Parts: sequence; C-alpha cells; structure tokens
Amino acid sequence: MAKGTIHNKDVFLSEIAGKLGRERKKDVSLPEWQHQPQWKVYKNASPDDLLATFRQRSQAKDAEVVETDQAKLMETLQKVVEEYGGGPIVTTNDDRFAEYEIKDVLDNDHTHRWDTALGADNIEKANAANIGIFFGDIALAESGTIVQFNDKDIARSVSLLPITYIAILPKSSIVPRMTQATHEVHKQVESGKDIATCINFISGPSNSADIEMDIVVGVHGPVNAVYVVVE
Repeated sequence: MAKGTIHNKDVFLSEIAGKLGRERKKDVSLPEWQHQPQWKVYKNASPDDLLATFRQRSQAKDAEVVETDQAKLMETLQKVVEEYGGGPIVTTNDDRFAEYEIKDVLDNDHTHRWDTALGADNIEKANAANIGIFFGDIALAESGTIVQFNDKDIARSVSLLPITYIAILPKSSIVPRMTQATHEVHKQVESGKDIATCINFISGPSNSADIEMDIVVGVHGPVNAVYVVVE
C-alpha cells in the first residue's frame, strides 16, 4: 500500500495544543518509572522453574503439555496427532518444520500446508481440519499463554479453526510473563524490523462463560490445545 500525504499537520496540531492551553510538544519520550514491579515476577526462576509454572497454568486451562527433545520430536508429534484423532491436518508455512526435521512426517495426503497462492481455499482447508499445527514464538509462564507472530504464511486460521491445535514450543521461548513478550516486540520496533501483521496471545482452548456464567469450551475456536515443549 502506497504511503499517503498528510496535509496541514502542523496547523492542526498547533490548534489542538492551543485549545488545551499549552505549547505544542515536538517529541514524546517514554517515562522512566521509579518502581517497575513487573520485571520482578519470576525474576530468579530457572528455565525448569518457568516450564513447571507454564505447565501448571496451562493444565488449569485444560491444555495438555507434552515434553520432548528435538531427537524425539517427530515420534512425539505422531503420537499426539494419533491421540487426538489424526487428520485432516493443516500447518503453517514455516521454515522451522524443516529446521526441526519434522517436515517429512507432515508430507502426506492428509496434511495441508498453508499456501498464499491458494487464497481462500486455505481457510476452507483449515475449517475442515481436525488438527492445526504451528510453532509458538514466545510462551508466558505466568498465564500459560503462547504468543504467535502472524504473517501471510503463519496464518492465525491454523490455530483458530481446527478442533485441536498443537503448538510446538522451544523450551527457551518460555519467559516469565507478558512484560518480556511486549518488550521483545518493542525492541523489534526500535531496531526498525518489520513486526508481525497480527500478534496472537492464546491461552488454552477457547471457552466462554458469557452464557449464564457457565464455562463452555469450544464455543468460538478449538476444543483441545496441546503444547509440545522441545528441549
């Protein structure tokens, strides 16, 4: 999309400042807070401590946590897929499937890999899928949440439309809380990197208590969530 041209910006902003009874500010700087308790939560937690907390918080939301290492990831993934009913499967178009040497296990007639050239057909495939598989970018120990940086190849439909989603999470991606996740996004902006077009914070399977305060799972998304944590 071409960038547009802003007309009369200075005049407009000066008039707003005048109405507020102050001089117009030329720049904005982040405040330096004296107290920042958000950085102290799980500050001294080890990777194993963070994983234990992440597991506990995830299970409280009915999400299953499976631990493995990269050598056994393919075998573990096959078992999880079978446990939750097998295909059809939809996956994101992510280079990490090849990097983690699990691309071959998903190269079959029952698996659809997201392809932007197919347009809306991808959404139909995801909607008909039993399982969606993708990589999580960050995991939050405090809330049992996974963070997904979406783009044209890492489509949110893969985590939203199938009955079950399986998120593959490197153990090193588990951080204490949202503080660290948003700080990572902030660093990307500061360094001039293009950030994700959509950033999803996903906490377990979908559920709602809007109807007579009764929790119902799977109202507007997956019924099952599985986090495969890779050492």
